[in-house]
Amino acid sequence: MWLVEFYAPWCGHCKKLAPEWASAATTLKGKVKLGAVDATQFQDLAGRYGVRGYPTIKYFPAGAKLDAEEYDGGRTAGDIVAWAEAKLEEFAEPPEIRELLNEEVFAEECREKSICLISILPDILDTGAEGRNKYLNTLKELGDKYKKRKWGWAWSFAGEQDKLEAAIEVGGAGYPAIVALNIKKNAVLHHRGGFSKDSINEFLQYVIAGRIAPSVLRKDVPKLRKATPWDGKDGQMPEEEDYSDLDDIDLDEVPVENAHSEL
Repeated sequence: MWLVEFYAPWCGHCKKLAPEWASAATTLKGKVKLGAVDATQFQDLAGRYGVRGYPTIKYFPAGAKLDAEEYDGGRTAGDIVAWAEAKLEEFAEPPEIRELLNEEVFAEECREKSICLISILPDILDTGAEGRNKYLNTLKELGDKYKKRKWGWAWSFAGEQDKLEAAIEVGGAGYPAIVALNIKKNAVLHHRGGFSKDSINEFLQYVIAGRIAPSVLRKDVPKLRKATPWDGKDGQMPEEEDYSDLDDIDLDEVPVENAHSEL
């Protein structure tokens, strides 16, 4: 991502911008590149991007060869930095919806962040891979929408992390379930609606606005046990024990130890 200033050496506004531009470049180093082009020396380049006055700042998204957008922010270093960082967040990758496989995942997504969204999905035997992926895709879409919030996003399934479920009081009303957890404040907010994108989105709006009274955790959140990651496949019913060979046993020939009768 580039921000490029087109300037003219004689331009007073350009001279005023110069120290602010340099300061912003230092602050954004390693994240956003800032450049400057003398439009009087590179008139063809300036003309290609529609430069008609000075200074003109153009924004070039990451990966773009020729496309440029107009910069519409302020002219102080703080304004330039804020505008560039907002653009970075806008095009940032959405957060990963991580399976709660161990304490390390939980610590990174929940203990180290202000809020984490924990979803407990039904057992794979109840939904199949298609049903589970539908739930996960809903969470991915919402994670992308709220990525600027820097929330943690994690999931498990019914009974896999039972002690965690007990601590956040999930499971009594069935699955799937989702909560907003704030470990540092020892508080949890429960979503009481359905597991649709619209319903969860409404819940998250209430979380942001503080329109839901949180519940105080009545149990300490335990360290998570190690779990086996989902392989992305449908579940398989456990094989039943085969007792058919019992039909061949003559019970009259089975010795009975210590048997006795009393009159």
